[in-house]
Amino acid sequence: MTDSKYFTTTKKGEIFELKAELNSDKKEKKKEAVKKVIASMTVGKDVSALFPDVVNCMQTDNLELKKLVYLYLMNYAKSQPDMAIMAVNTFVKDCEDPNPLIRALAVRTMGCIRVDKITEYLCEPLRKCLKDEDPYVRKTAAVCVAKLHDINAQLVEDQGFLDTLKDLISDSNPMVVANAVAALSEIAESHPNSNLLDLNPQSINKLLTALNECTEWGQIFILDCLANYTPRDDRESQSICERVTPRLSHANSAVVLSAVKVLMKFMEMLPKDLDYYGTLLKKLAPPLVTLLSAEPELQYVALRNINLIVQKRPEILKHEMKVFFVKYNDPIYVKLEKLDIMIRLASQANIAQVLAELKEYATEVDVDFVRKAVRAIGRCAIKVEQSAERCVSTLLDLIQTKVNYVVQEAIVVIKDIFRKYPNKYESVIATLCENLDSLDEPEARAAMIWIVGEYAERIDNADELLESFLEGFHDESTQVQLQLLTAIVKLFLKKPTETQELVQQVLSLATQDSDNPDLRDRGYIYWRLLSTDPVAAKEVVLAEKPLISEETDLIEPTLLEELICHIGTLASVYHKPPSAFVEGSRGVMHKRLPARTGSGEGTECPDVGNAAGGSAPEAAPSIIPSQGDLLGDLLNLDLAPPTTPAVLLPLMGAGFGAAPAVMPASLNAPVGGGLGDLFDLGGGVGMPMGAYIPPKTVWLPAMKAKGLEISGTFARRAGVIQMELVLTNKAMSVMTDFAIQFNRNSFGLAPAGPLQVLTPLGPNQTIEVSLPLSTVGPVMKMDPLNNLQVAVKNNIDVFYFSCQYPISMLFVEDGKMERQVFLATWKDIPNDNESQFQIQDCHLNSEAASNKLQGSNIFTIAKRTVEGQDMLYMSIKLSNGIWVLAELKVQAGNPNYTISLKCRAPEVSQCVFQCYEAVLKN
Repeated sequence: MTDSKYFTTTKKGEIFELKAELNSDKKEKKKEAVKKVIASMTVGKDVSALFPDVVNCMQTDNLELKKLVYLYLMNYAKSQPDMAIMAVNTFVKDCEDPNPLIRALAVRTMGCIRVDKITEYLCEPLRKCLKDEDPYVRKTAAVCVAKLHDINAQLVEDQGFLDTLKDLISDSNPMVVANAVAALSEIAESHPNSNLLDLNPQSINKLLTALNECTEWGQIFILDCLANYTPRDDRESQSICERVTPRLSHANSAVVLSAVKVLMKFMEMLPKDLDYYGTLLKKLAPPLVTLLSAEPELQYVALRNINLIVQKRPEILKHEMKVFFVKYNDPIYVKLEKLDIMIRLASQANIAQVLAELKEYATEVDVDFVRKAVRAIGRCAIKVEQSAERCVSTLLDLIQTKVNYVVQEAIVVIKDIFRKYPNKYESVIATLCENLDSLDEPEARAAMIWIVGEYAERIDNADELLESFLEGFHDESTQVQLQLLTAIVKLFLKKPTETQELVQQVLSLATQDSDNPDLRDRGYIYWRLLSTDPVAAKEVVLAEKPLISEETDLIEPTLLEELICHIGTLASVYHKPPSAFVEGSRGVMHKRLPARTGSGEGTECPDVGNAAGGSAPEAAPSIIPSQGDLLGDLLNLDLAPPTTPAVLLPLMGAGFGAAPAVMPASLNAPVGGGLGDLFDLGGGVGMPMGAYIPPKTVWLPAMKAKGLEISGTFARRAGVIQMELVLTNKAMSVMTDFAIQFNRNSFGLAPAGPLQVLTPLGPNQTIEVSLPLSTVGPVMKMDPLNNLQVAVKNNIDVFYFSCQYPISMLFVEDGKMERQVFLATWKDIPNDNESQFQIQDCHLNSEAASNKLQGSNIFTIAKRTVEGQDMLYMSIKLSNGIWVLAELKVQAGNPNYTISLKCRAPEVSQCVFQCYEAVLKN
């Protein structure tokens, strides 16, 4: 008979009977009784009263009985800690049993008993098992250290178990190595700054040797550990890639994805012109394609990871378009993901294939999928210019099908195509107008209204069409109302005589009859513009629009880098960093891809500061030459003469925030008439602007903090760093007694006073608090450097979160270096400490850039023009005394700037570059 019989008994007085059976002299009867106890425990009955009797059964050689007793012990040790101590002697004895299975079983159970009283008794047996002659026992003991560390971290450190774990990385048995790595990785994750896994070329070599002989999960632990290592140079990076590549052909998809993660990370360090780089790209495609032949759930995980890989390196899968074609029996979630990747891989070479496929999808029965397919056709038109005409004719064919939701999606994407290619496909407007009556979705109605307003001069009955929408104005969604208001104003500016009544009607509806503040404000602005200065109104409303970009849904580059470092984990499926969904995310480390040591990626300018061992760039033009005429002339440079010297000079000399004594008349004079000056506030005046303050973001969502939501930002005002917090109570109870504390951090940031929440925070109330910060707190290097771990306490609980402050908050006001000092310092800092970055899509001239940066205490020391290129030499001083020197290259007409940073602490360069980017682009 099977073991199911143990679950069917319902006798009364059962506990008493079991007690008698457990104390029986017959071994078989004892075993039967323990099985009944475990069965009762499994179905939720309380059998803790039998604790002493079950523990007595531990003294046996029978492995099966011992396993059952240990199972019982793990379950009840927490509720019966005093009795659990009775079992300690047996553990100690079992850890010296001649049978390695029993020794391992004892040490495994020890790790699962989470009782503080017992842990100190278990240190000696654990120490013996870590040095056991049998590898099975050693590998079990390694995992036990991680479990013990979770219960009592101090005890593990005091007993020296961490050092023993590090020694196990050099063990002869690959499974022991894998478990030691897994244990150390887990401990390191909960203590991000402990540097437990001190990886070096020797230990990496040992891990790679063990990699070939491990079980699949062991391989995953080792590969994940390798992904956290940063090689010294491209040669070491290539060597690791060569030894990891065989894992790509493993049968387990988790091993494949872990190997892909390691290779994607280390490829960053390989020069693109290296033969091996091309070979590696070719090797990465087949395993990813193979993952798509698994069951749908695995396919989905693979596709989410491939989506990230394609955004980072589309060249890997550019020839594999066909595997992403949708199969009729794919679940909807797989279909939608494949569609997304198809668009990302679409290029001139394969666009005909892709369009034929998308047209086929647009006739499917699944409405969501059809909508996405129609939208995909529009995205292809925007991405591949040569295909735009074919895409438009495909969309027109689909509109002719008269299927309502297809027509509506087609109109939405045609609007985007008009934005991308103005004056090219407007001949299709007539066809679109025929379908006006069938539009019932807000997005489609808004798109159609935009088209009518934008091309009103080409549509004879534009006023009638817009008037038909106006009849039900109050029933429309806000999106449609806003679009209708703008469209009618455009129509009025193009045909003023015929549409005066119409524009008055819509302005009256928007300003007097509407309670939507956005609509009212827009209505008033148009009203005043039209009544004050119709010429200015025309310039504003009918201004030329910028072309829309090709890929609007790409993941932001720094987030993409972090997600690439998390391939094969939940983060790569959610497309969110772990800190966004892991509870208590202060233990989560932010990961970044290593900087390339070879040729610069995507730019023409080679990196000047080579990492150790990197090959020297071929005759690279140095950013500030180390010798020759150019640098010698730096001393004779003059800043461009300021436009308004009376204001500029005192401002530059005064501390930040000091106001000029007299505001010059030129700033108060209106430029043009009416509202013209509104659109040219201080334009072209050489004045430093205010310091950049990042927008507020949610740092602690309410769901993670029992209803308390914290959002905020950082600002520097008059030399004081402020942490600006918004506290919102989304719970049902009142919150009081607020306090705040910071963990040690890279720049010693600490609250300069208490958190001033003077009144209780009631349900659904929000309060804004400004907390002044000092930089004299305890210091510990964080990763990333500008990470800040915060604890906030109130009457309910203590909550933890981490946020990142812009390093520009630490730029002090006396950061302007003398020219001679600048020159000497630049020469003195080694070339290896120089980093070069690209700032893309920045449309400021050099003077505007200089003024903007000065607002954030980034000071221009000198400026010169070389071959039509403005070179700005700048200095920054951080609150801890670190100086950063910069050279910014700005070329008229080129929206991409090159910036070179030199610093004695090169690790701050990345953060400083991010500040430059944020300040210049906002």
